[in-house]
Amino acid sequence: MQDWTIVIPVKGAAVASKSRFGPGDHRDLALAMALDTVEAALAVAPVIVVTVEGAEFQSLGARVVQERGTDLNEAIEQGLAETSGNTAVLLGDHPALLPEELRAALMDATAHPLAMVADHDGSGTALVTALAGERHRLAFGVDSRAAHLANGYTELTGPWPGLTRDIDVPDHLDGLRLGQRTRDFLGKPQF
Repeated sequence: MQDWTIVIPVKGAAVASKSRFGPGDHRDLALAMALDTVEAALAVAPVIVVTVEGAEFQSLGARVVQERGTDLNEAIEQGLAETSGNTAVLLGDHPALLPEELRAALMDATAHPLAMVADHDGSGTALVTALAGERHRLAFGVDSRAAHLANGYTELTGPWPGLTRDIDVPDHLDGLRLGQRTRDFLGKPQF
C-alpha cells in the first residue's frame, strides 16, 4: 500500500520502561514489541519511526526521525512533518499485529477523511488515519478514543485483534499470537 505512510512513535526510556509492568527495567521488552510492530507495518507501507535511537528500526527498513521534546503528540507531529499523502499513526506497542489486519483497516480508512481504531479496552486509540490533504487532530493520552472522536475522527471496527491490542500491563500479553522478537524475549513457544 504505497499510498500510505505510517508514523510510529517509540518514545525513549519513558515509554520503554513500561512502568505499568511493575518495578524493574522493561526497555528490552518494549523494544522487542516495537520492533515487531514496525516489522508488521513495513509489510504494508513505508514507516517512519520517531525515536531517540533508531539503528534497530533502520535495519528493518524504516526511516527514523530523531525525537525532540517529551510529548507523545509532539513526537508524532515530527514524523508527520516528513510525510505527504495518506498518513496513519500507530503506537509501537502492538506486538501481535498482523499485516493483513493493518492493511484491512487502512482500506476501510480510505472512505473517511479522518478515521481511528480504538484499543481493546475501548478508551484508548490504536490507530488514527488522515487522507491526503487532511490534517491530523491528535489527542493521544488519557481517554484518547473520546478525544479523537470529538476531533472529527470516524471510528472503524473490524476483526483486528492484533491491531486493537496494545500492551499496557503484563496480562495483555496472554493468549496473543506475538511477534517473533516479543516471543523470543518472553521465552514463549510460537502460538
